[in-house]
Amino acid sequence: MKSLLAGLGLFLVAATALPFLPTAKKWIRIFDFPRLQIAALLLATAAAYLFVLDRDSAFDLLLMGALALALAWQVFRIFPYTPLAPIQVRAASDGHARSGLRIVIANVLMENRKLGALLRILRNADPDLVLLVETDAWWDRGLRALAERLPHSIRQPRDDTYGMVLYSRLPLVSSRVDFLVDPEIPSVYAVIELPSGDLVAFHGVHPAPPPLRDTMERDAELLLVGRKARACGRPAIVAGDLNDVGWSATTRLFMRISGLLDPRRGRGFFASYHARNPLIRWPLDYIFIDQVFTIRDLRILPSFGSDHFPVLVDLRYEPRARHDHEAPGADGIDESEAAKRIRDGKAAGAGTDDGPGGPVNAHANSC
Repeated sequence: MKSLLAGLGLFLVAATALPFLPTAKKWIRIFDFPRLQIAALLLATAAAYLFVLDRDSAFDLLLMGALALALAWQVFRIFPYTPLAPIQVRAASDGHARSGLRIVIANVLMENRKLGALLRILRNADPDLVLLVETDAWWDRGLRALAERLPHSIRQPRDDTYGMVLYSRLPLVSSRVDFLVDPEIPSVYAVIELPSGDLVAFHGVHPAPPPLRDTMERDAELLLVGRKARACGRPAIVAGDLNDVGWSATTRLFMRISGLLDPRRGRGFFASYHARNPLIRWPLDYIFIDQVFTIRDLRILPSFGSDHFPVLVDLRYEPRARHDHEAPGADGIDESEAAKRIRDGKAAGAGTDDGPGGPVNAHANSC
């Protein structure tokens, strides 16, 4: 029993330490995700080991110290996503109804065929904007039912789990599909006109996930979008299935590069994956917002057969809120790190020049 506990403890300490390595290898980056689960196991293992602890054993004392340090680090990383932490985005003021933007994002799971369940959820949520990923031709046909209430759209169905559709009630002043890093992985960009007449830049993303791939391309796409959001000259929103978690080094770097805020911070995990297995559940589907937005509502919506829950965010455009928010900022080290990761990701994604999505296009560095 003691040997089993010691082995589990050493594994958990290693799982905590491995993400410190500056590598994009998928078998290391996967440990960025289950920090809550690792923290719970560390606590349980340390508590159980107390019953077999030999206080005269240097190994036992070192193991207990390592378990305590690992637990403290995991808690430190996930603490900003608990209700005990300060909120990063303040709640919306009364009024501003004409500057609202209600968004639903969801990964439909391409082989899932419960279209009716999703349509009912969307009808009840009544969003202004819907971003759905993993949409193949079957999903694309079925989702055209949304056009009655959401007449503006960008549609990029694909049969490789990287399809994407955007439906909007609000006018799209401009829109396009980009292939920023990999010619087979699209993202969408649109300029949305709010009811107040204000214009907002929207970026929808779904980069490749670990453990299926190393994370060079994912990191590069997120950081490229972060650069675009910061340079665009208008308030930006970045949303989608990021295949990353908010506490990872990549997403924290993305926030500093983009200057965008995470409405989850100080409110909770809002774990959107895995919808079918609560033991391996963490947040993968995110919406990052400019400082001019406030939050009226943020919640997980019911399951509809996918391995992801939909996420609803109800925003208000309040320009004065910029003075209430402290935006993340990047220094020279961050900029250099982002540039390196973008170069590495583009090199990794350049295995083909003209896959089904076409070449990586010229919009990659433009707004």
